[in-house]
Amino acid sequence: MIILLESTDIAKSSDRIKQLYLFLCNSYVKDLVGGVYCVYLQCKTYTRCRRNVKMEQEMYSYKYPHPSVATDCVIFGFDGMKLKVLLIERGAEPYKGKWAFPGGFMKMDESAEQGALRELKEETNLSPYYIEQFHCFTDPNRDPRERVISIAFFALVKIAEVKGGDDAAKAEWFSMDEIPQLAFDHDLILRMALDKLRERIHFQPIGFELLPNKFTLKELQMLYEAILGVNFDRRNFAKKMLYLDILTQLEETVWPTPKRKAYLFSFNREKYDELKQKGFKLEF
Repeated sequence: MIILLESTDIAKSSDRIKQLYLFLCNSYVKDLVGGVYCVYLQCKTYTRCRRNVKMEQEMYSYKYPHPSVATDCVIFGFDGMKLKVLLIERGAEPYKGKWAFPGGFMKMDESAEQGALRELKEETNLSPYYIEQFHCFTDPNRDPRERVISIAFFALVKIAEVKGGDDAAKAEWFSMDEIPQLAFDHDLILRMALDKLRERIHFQPIGFELLPNKFTLKELQMLYEAILGVNFDRRNFAKKMLYLDILTQLEETVWPTPKRKAYLFSFNREKYDELKQKGFKLEF
């Protein structure tokens, strides 16, 4: 059996340094003691290896201060009448007791999106149908603790009951016209997230992620009105959506009022993908 005594520095170094170490160790001294070969690093060899390890550490170490990186996620939902946003009540300082978006600091072994999804799961137990990174917030004074850069996402989920977890005291859905004062710079994050959602809805069918699989034209119209902040003529909206042929009319009906029944529809993604390849944009 051969026992190789490596230094801690060499054991933690890169493959390149280890290869150099093995090359230099051709000058080892062997002693046979009880059938065991003991390999010792000569003083000169050890010094050369230490020097190379130190050079590599300095090569990939930066003297500049490193800011912390966090993620924040704006979660949109639709209750059938209003667009809503999910907020968590902070359970710790800073801004303890204030409302904010789910989020937190990234781990060293995860991407920004992985960090956002993890924090969302820990704090609300939700998994979004759609998530997109939309901006990076870098104001040096946005966090009173230290320099924190926030990578922001917006996500779409079907509204469900939520319960705060991890460092969130509680979680709650708020209508866009009932948003309380938010912690940090989250009011700015919300405005930019809503602008991005309104932009995306013209180019992608992300609005359908907020609806049940079967919906009425009235529900679809109310969703688009809630997101875009406008009112549409009922007949014109229905005519336009049916003309695009991205909806499949089902045989099922519901009675939204005692005197009028309404057909249910589903989203035709295949037809939408065909239109998208032709440069389709949903104009109102």
